[in-house]
Amino acid sequence: MREPLAKKVVEIKPSGIRKFFDIVSEMKDAISLGVGEPDFDTPWHIRDEGIYALEKGRTFYTSNAGLKELRVEIAAYLKRTQDINYDPISEILVTVGGSEGIDVALRAMCDPGDEVLIPQPSYVSYEPCAVLAGAKPVIINLKPENEFRLTAREIEEAVTDKTKILVLPFPNNPTGAIMEKSDLEAIREVILKHDLYVLSDEIYGELTYKGKHVSIATIPGMQERTILINGFSKAYAMTGWRLGYACGPKNIIAQMTKIHQFAIMCAPTTSQYAAVEAVKNGDPDIARMRESYNMRRRFLLNAFREMNIECFEPFGAFYVFPCIKEFGMTSDEFATRFLQEEKVAAVPGTAFGDSGEGYLRISYAYSLERLEEAMKRFAHFVEKLRAEKNA
Repeated sequence: MREPLAKKVVEIKPSGIRKFFDIVSEMKDAISLGVGEPDFDTPWHIRDEGIYALEKGRTFYTSNAGLKELRVEIAAYLKRTQDINYDPISEILVTVGGSEGIDVALRAMCDPGDEVLIPQPSYVSYEPCAVLAGAKPVIINLKPENEFRLTAREIEEAVTDKTKILVLPFPNNPTGAIMEKSDLEAIREVILKHDLYVLSDEIYGELTYKGKHVSIATIPGMQERTILINGFSKAYAMTGWRLGYACGPKNIIAQMTKIHQFAIMCAPTTSQYAAVEAVKNGDPDIARMRESYNMRRRFLLNAFREMNIECFEPFGAFYVFPCIKEFGMTSDEFATRFLQEEKVAAVPGTAFGDSGEGYLRISYAYSLERLEEAMKRFAHFVEKLRAEKNA
């Protein structure tokens, strides 16, 4: 028989996040700090709108691009929070989570041989989506001495005449790093110089702890060359509703919508009606959850300081990225032993790219009580490793 599988698919490595949680799900008294999912329930007024949509029989397809009412509210939200103007009819596409937006953007924009710059450590989907789009991923290794921010020099050093798209993964998963306005203004010059397009994943944009998130689309000259990806999973605790959106130039959004039309048809209708309520009236919910995350963030940073574990201060998302290089183990070895000996699951930094070696991703989208117990176990584990090292 001929080989049934596509080589480019077979060669893509599975996500490095999940294997630990297949184990932890079977382990008694284990604590998981790995999944990037809010521990809050979707706020009731949002759930209630979804229930009402079902009761009213709103179970039909929407337009391919999404409910007009939702796109209008998304446009109003971006105007309110970022002062960016998008046409809700031609410049906004409602997707099945932010991940679909990333996928269809790369497929709509890349020809075979085009290069896509991907800063790492970063979300696991960028690189495989680029490969599936026929593009060549080019990795930019972010550096801890730069607080894992992307610099103009790093882009300049990675650009070739085949480079077409820069992925901008900030606020960052897994590091929690952010890009401030001055950082974005600095990289703008390189983007314009080399005529690049930007895929800006801003799914954690509402979860920042050092001023307000700034979208690169607000920087002069950038909106017309940026696809802005966002969604409802993180800010509104709506992960299972599977809803995101992409905003950008109408010629690009039209081709993304074509792919979405043939592959998906439309995003879930019930979720779209609930999302209208979220984006209209969800600002207080975001503020409440963000305050809780910030408290947990400060607790973890203090816990690592007390353990003398190096960990730069993250100002976005809900992750910390402590350095475990002193123990002489790979990130995978450390995470495996930590799970086996202390029953706590965290994600090896290498799940997010080779430059994550020597780090561990820990999510603080969990209760303070669970985090306190996990840090007790982490301190015990670190003490044991240091004793082994000095024996």
